[in-house]
Amino acid sequence: MSIPEDRLAQIANRFAELEARLASGQLEGEAFVAASRDYAELEPVARTVSEVRRMRAEIAELSALTQDPEMAALAGEELATVRTALPEAERRLAVALLPRDSADERPAMLEIRAGTGGDEAALFAGDLYRMYERFAAEQGWRVEPVSMNAAEVGGFKEIVANIAGTGVFAKLKYESGVHRVQRVPVTESGGRIHTSAATVAVLPEPTEVDVQIEDKDLKIDIYRASGAGGQHVNTTDSAVRITHLPSGIVVTQQDERSQHKNRAKAMQVLRARVYEKTRDEAQGAEAEARKAMVGSGDRSERIRTYNFPQGRVTDHRIGLTLHRLTEVLEGPALGELVDALASEDQAKRLAALDG
Repeated sequence: MSIPEDRLAQIANRFAELEARLASGQLEGEAFVAASRDYAELEPVARTVSEVRRMRAEIAELSALTQDPEMAALAGEELATVRTALPEAERRLAVALLPRDSADERPAMLEIRAGTGGDEAALFAGDLYRMYERFAAEQGWRVEPVSMNAAEVGGFKEIVANIAGTGVFAKLKYESGVHRVQRVPVTESGGRIHTSAATVAVLPEPTEVDVQIEDKDLKIDIYRASGAGGQHVNTTDSAVRITHLPSGIVVTQQDERSQHKNRAKAMQVLRARVYEKTRDEAQGAEAEARKAMVGSGDRSERIRTYNFPQGRVTDHRIGLTLHRLTEVLEGPALGELVDALASEDQAKRLAALDG
């Protein structure tokens, strides 16, 4: 898509203005931080704008030179080269100018729950959690479990973790949905393949400024922890259940011995869920558009199948199959799926703009 010259000039002027303000030495405190952030965000866009404008100017100059008999042949060759390269530069610029999700640079709350399949589903939930842990380590992110409900056979009935680092939500937001596994369980003596599932939710983590939760909107219940978890279980009233009355969202937390720690962790999860609900409601039409691209991320939607007998992983939203199941579960090849989903999202959004 060809972006008008006046729009390119507007971007270049804005970048030059920011550059001059930062170089003036007159900005301090929050004003300097805000200008620096704007500069960092605009710099790659401005660089691509400069490249596109240079190529367009070259095409105009070379087109004129083709009218000169002595220069026509050489100018014609260079003109063909630049004309071939320009569309790709304009595409990169169009991608850079796509509206960004304000939550892309946020840390994220990762929630994984065992679905259909009993013990095998819990084991698979554990596999998925380790996959995201390994992928996070490769990205230089930090993973901190917030709450977990371990299954007796291994794996998790449910696990919630915070993932902090650069661009966490941008990379992981397409992971929300139902993940399905097809394999022979270790408990299966007949060698039959079973199908199990786990649900994944990736929520951008808000700040307290993003979500104001008032005490009057909360119903807090304190009770004794239950289930496997050590000697403190069933001896103290430390487990916490928080209900957010306006939204009906309920969060329980019983991992810590301290009621105060459980309450703090429950509030962390609650804040993320309320923020995501608010985002979905605010985006409205945008959320519908995203659903048409690479899926809504709804936890009821099957997004990916991990087939062990065939050693393959298939993402159903973009029809991509990788015959590298082990590499995906160990982290490295997950990046290939993540990048493909992001590229498909960009392509669909660009097509929508062209249309």
